[in-house]
Amino acid sequence: MASHEHYYVPAQSKWPIIATLGMFVTMYGLGTWLIGLKAGRDTHGALIFCVGALMVAYMMFGWFGTVIKEGRAGLYSAQMDRSFRWGMSWFIFSEVMFFVAFFGALFYVRHITLPALAGDGPKGIAHMLWPSFENVWPLLHTPDPKLFPPPKEVIDPWHLPLINTALLVSSSVTVTIAHHALKKGHRGALKLWLALTILLGLAFLTLQAFEYHEAYTELGLTLGSGIYGATFFMLTGFHGAHVTIGTIILLVMLMRIMRGHFNAEQQFGFEAASWYWHFVDVVWVGLFVFVYVL
Repeated sequence: MASHEHYYVPAQSKWPIIATLGMFVTMYGLGTWLIGLKAGRDTHGALIFCVGALMVAYMMFGWFGTVIKEGRAGLYSAQMDRSFRWGMSWFIFSEVMFFVAFFGALFYVRHITLPALAGDGPKGIAHMLWPSFENVWPLLHTPDPKLFPPPKEVIDPWHLPLINTALLVSSSVTVTIAHHALKKGHRGALKLWLALTILLGLAFLTLQAFEYHEAYTELGLTLGSGIYGATFFMLTGFHGAHVTIGTIILLVMLMRIMRGHFNAEQQFGFEAASWYWHFVDVVWVGLFVFVYVL
């Protein structure tokens, strides 16, 4: 196979342009969709969003396919491998900061905003607006229940959330075992443990869907039920989206392994997927502690 001792310079590509257009259409469709829901009229936002999502999916399939072909052809040097690793590291760092922003909003509300509204601290003058408001978390009594009806109850952390925690922690173990099997060349064990990781991810998503259904239909816990509902669904919802993406990535890795891809020397694609999955697991542990338990 041909090898490039220096940095590989790919040919001109259409994929960055398609990616830009696809993301623009997706976000425009999402914004239009939300505006239409708020106004109570059909703005075709859902259709535009789906078209944009299909464009992004087409781009990712084609762009990653090109990268896979180039890697299998031996066009990437050690320097290119380092570039991939740095790129994935910075991507995960950006994802960490994404969740840091939402955790920061949660802590700000709990430790600064609510005490101020309840009359505590130097900004306690806000207590004049709602004199009966109490600083209690989870917030089951909002300052304005007519505008933001509070939930009847909150999710029991020692039921579905605890099971989901066990599922994700176990999946982190199984993907690590699969990685070790890849390094040792045990293809059968690699396929088995990776498939088990995917099943654990799917089980997590299924239980979270049941949890959301219970929250909306029985507990009155919705996005509109005050700051608790908003922070709860923003944090768990975005995490669920990341679990979905991670499960798809692992499924693609399994399909590639079934076709004979990866070995002890060339395995960064699998490593990157495992890094992302471990990141998703760590975020969930933080969610379980600070959103469900405390």
